[in-house]
Amino acid sequence: MIILNEKTEIQARLETWRRDGERIGVAPTMGALHEGHLSLIDALKSRCDRVVATIFVNPLQFAPSEDFSTYPRDMEGDLAQLRERGCDAVFAPDREALFPNDFSTTVSVGDLRENHCALTRPQFFDGVATIVAKFLMILRPDAAVFGEKDYQQLQVIRRMARDLDMGIEIIGAPIIREPDGLAMSSRNAYLSHDERRAAPALFKTLTWAARESQASKLAWSNITAQAEQRLTRAGYSSLEYFNLVDANTLEVLESPRDEARILAAAWIGKTRLIDNIAVAPL
Repeated sequence: MIILNEKTEIQARLETWRRDGERIGVAPTMGALHEGHLSLIDALKSRCDRVVATIFVNPLQFAPSEDFSTYPRDMEGDLAQLRERGCDAVFAPDREALFPNDFSTTVSVGDLRENHCALTRPQFFDGVATIVAKFLMILRPDAAVFGEKDYQQLQVIRRMARDLDMGIEIIGAPIIREPDGLAMSSRNAYLSHDERRAAPALFKTLTWAARESQASKLAWSNITAQAEQRLTRAGYSSLEYFNLVDANTLEVLESPRDEARILAAAWIGKTRLIDNIAVAPL
């Protein structure tokens, strides 16, 4: 596995592979890797000849009050895991290489970044779209993979790639969960022992709501109210949102339809967790 920090170096290596007719896939990450990230490498290896991971904690997607400085970082451990998983190359640029002092361009993806997580993190999806666009333009892969845990992010990136005619296949990889159902996330490291024991209630509540939305005649507002009660009893401090949406447009729905999904964000202690679940077609 090669590890490169300079844009020109990674571009030269990828161009060599490209000339040899090899299909290239990229998995953008912010490091602090867990099995969820590593499953992205697996997803690409089944579709591509060469797999590249990026490691970069993107400052554009953090608000001033958020955890950029304390976001978990473990470059040595990340590289060891990627090497063991069979990744071919890692691109880990410095901040200055991507965002010089006079950098002034932002990528914004319209209505897909206006609801759900964006209501409390208004800068987040523009920051994500901008850094992903930069990586895709630098690396020019054939495919890029993103986890379905960050479902709104996945749909934003899909729309961006479509609207800008990038010609890159955007792959959504299934959520990887702990044995108790908690979606794997770098932010799980922030949970105390008691919070970690309570955290799986989010997925359990999503699973209940997906069944209830089809099995009963309850209005979605009643299901949301009951979901909040379930999470409060489990130890969550607040429910940020619990939305039934169209799986493609993220339009908020009042009742299930084909390709619906439930998106949720909730706080447990000082940690914000997100998760989602597909609703089976009626």
